[in-house]
Amino acid sequence: MLEGILRESIDNKSLKTLRRDGYLIANIYAKGFQNVHAAFKENEFIKVVRKKEGLIFPVKVGENVYNVVIQEYQREPVTNRILHVDLKVALPNVVTRYMVPVVTKGVAKGLKDKGVLVISKRRLGVKCTAENLPNAFELDVSDLGIGDSLLVRDIKASADVKIAEADRVAVVGVIKAQ
Repeated sequence: MLEGILRESIDNKSLKTLRRDGYLIANIYAKGFQNVHAAFKENEFIKVVRKKEGLIFPVKVGENVYNVVIQEYQREPVTNRILHVDLKVALPNVVTRYMVPVVTKGVAKGLKDKGVLVISKRRLGVKCTAENLPNAFELDVSDLGIGDSLLVRDIKASADVKIAEADRVAVVGVIKAQ
């Protein structure tokens, strides 16, 4: 389980000190829930996130344990180092909006005809309870030729999961290389 510390101060000076000491700044929040300002060792956080099996994973801050989902993160543009992460608490039996990753499988037919696979949406917003949260949307792109795309309406989600994006939005597609 990932363990973090509670940040007493949220001013810039303490933030810079924590980052210099190898900490990743995090905010833990949920609707009707008191925000928690936390910090995790950057290397430990990355190891736990890479090894986790689902979207929801536990973190311990102070005496409390929270089941959280990574909602958003910010990177430093030059070094690509993670600076800040927003963690949303996965409250049981509460319908909430989450971001679910899109994973492609297969090799598109259009790639053999000098096409390029373009992933327009790497994550899709869904509304569901924490118990019904899918780990990822797996899309088979092997039938896509040049000019073809998969839209949000082509994604099959369970009845308990509602995709919060417009039906006409393209998720992946194959375009002609220039």
